Amino acid sequence: QVQLVESGGGSVQAGDSLRLSCAASGRTFSRYAMGWFRQDPGKEREFVATINWSGGYTYYADSVKGRFTISRDNAKNTVYLQMNSLKPEDTAVYYCAAALTVVAGTAENEYGYWGQGTQVTCSS
Repeated sequence: QVQLVESGGGSVQAGDSLRLSCAASGRTFSRYAMGWFRQDPGKEREFVATINWSGGYTYYADSVKGRFTISRDNAKNTVYLQMNSLKPEDTAVYYCAAALTVVAGTAENEYGYWGQGTQVTCSS
């Protein structure tokens, strides 16, 4: 089992920054690829970013590329999502997810464990 707990969400103005954290417990965190997804009410959950087990490979959705950065600290069992230049369209519940593989892609079904989500609201 893997437990994931997100934190760091909040309400910001357009152009502001936030850093989300996801603390993992349970099985060996450093063996997993991790991802961030988001869901706005009335829309499907969408991929945001993924990072492989070592942090040496990252991949982003086009909508966040250049503004968001995913990183991880395996010593702290934590993955981060640094979000800069936030836009109103970034408003969503952000979910952390763990894949029981060393690298994962953009599909939800590659990730077996999910956090409860943290709300990010960006107003113009």
